[in-house]
Amino acid sequence: MIEPQEVPTGDETAALVALAARGDVGAFEQLYTRSAGRVYAVCLRMTGDVERAKELSHDAFVRAWERLSTFRGEAAFDTWMHRLAVNVVLTATRTERRRTARIVATEDELSVESNLQFSRPAPDVESRIDLERAIASLPPRAREVFVLHDVEGYRHDEIADRLELQSGSVRAQLHRARKLIMRMLTDE
Repeated sequence: MIEPQEVPTGDETAALVALAARGDVGAFEQLYTRSAGRVYAVCLRMTGDVERAKELSHDAFVRAWERLSTFRGEAAFDTWMHRLAVNVVLTATRTERRRTARIVATEDELSVESNLQFSRPAPDVESRIDLERAIASLPPRAREVFVLHDVEGYRHDEIADRLELQSGSVRAQLHRARKLIMRMLTDE
């Protein structure tokens, strides 16, 4: 007979965190097992790319292992891990944008804009585009803002700080993302 899995208590998680912070790999593996799905999900929503999400999820857990001693327990471990994953994705995205900006700086601005334009997938007669696919199809900045605001619940000012944007730009990107998603989901 299969026994139901018990939901870990805060005390159990705190004990695992304490052990892992002292170098106990087995304890960290248990923390990883409990958090991996949620971390991967946020990375996938923010990147829209399965392989990139796997890579960034891995990076988030490496960073967690390195910084576990800084975890103070003021929030739940899952909350801390989630925020760490968001930061990893944002940092990676910012780094990629800067690298791309240096490479693209010599190209014509119009060709850059055309590369960033929304491209709609071919309509599928048998099924509608689901929300995850619509989110993944958004331009990168609009996708980041949409996921952080509408999925993860960050406020406009928090997003502006994290993405190094003006609050008005965050609002504009959010509006753009919602408009594009509605267009995709209604097949207009």
